[in-house]
Amino acid sequence: MEILILGAHGNLGSQLTKVFSADSEYDVVAWDREDIDITDNDLVLKKIRDLRPGIVINAAAYNAVDKCEEDEGIFALAKKINSEVVGYLAEACLETGAILIHYSSDYVFSGEKKEGYKEDDETGPINKYGETKLLGEEEIIKKSGQGLKYFLIRTSKLFGPKGENKLAKPSFFDMMLELAQKQKTLEVVDEEISCFTYTPDLAAATKKLLESGRGSGIYHIANVGRATWYEAAVALFKIAGMKVEVKPVAADKFPRPAKRPACSALVNTKFDMQRTWEEALKEYLGK
Repeated sequence: MEILILGAHGNLGSQLTKVFSADSEYDVVAWDREDIDITDNDLVLKKIRDLRPGIVINAAAYNAVDKCEEDEGIFALAKKINSEVVGYLAEACLETGAILIHYSSDYVFSGEKKEGYKEDDETGPINKYGETKLLGEEEIIKKSGQGLKYFLIRTSKLFGPKGENKLAKPSFFDMMLELAQKQKTLEVVDEEISCFTYTPDLAAATKKLLESGRGSGIYHIANVGRATWYEAAVALFKIAGMKVEVKPVAADKFPRPAKRPACSALVNTKFDMQRTWEEALKEYLGK
């Protein structure tokens, strides 16, 4: 079966390409920025009509959370990529009969539920980035009423090997390791409870979900366990065997333009559980 991966050189896209390319059942077409302008609706429709893949995986996204708050032009771009483009893809998949797989974010939730969020919990983003991701979800849901086959996967706090795309962002763990080379005492925010997700695990889980026979819908996929940024940093240096003093601080010590949910942990009630994020982190660090 032919499968199209968009954002194929990003952090997640590169892992998706690796996972699906390893299976001879799939003929993988991997497109990134140099292959298609996903913001061009007519071009998207034409290229997908011509290719007619059985599956389209959208790993392209705009995720500079704070820039969305600071700059209206950036916010408009984020809306274009995170919501309008999703609508283009949904329309193209509906027309060609392809299955659409799209990734959304824990930031579609307000963060008020201390126990975390299930797949069918009420959404309510508190920042503009979260708004754009929710708008993308709504584009898919609208088309689902017309017969679109889809898997909408919410995930959070990605980490793993860096993609080939020069715009691919380093993960929290990568940044902590880099900072630790320069200073032996770090102040890290002890708030914003969420789940960490290892991109190789997410890519493998995506393939497993696709092949599972489960129906269209919203799925939460993240590695098991929840943590604040501080708790994650402490675990990182312990696993890495590095002597770094990590001091917990309040979020207002490092003010940022965008509000973050206090607790946006994703509760998975519909799919297989993943290993813990600490186990995945050990693998990433080669420990």
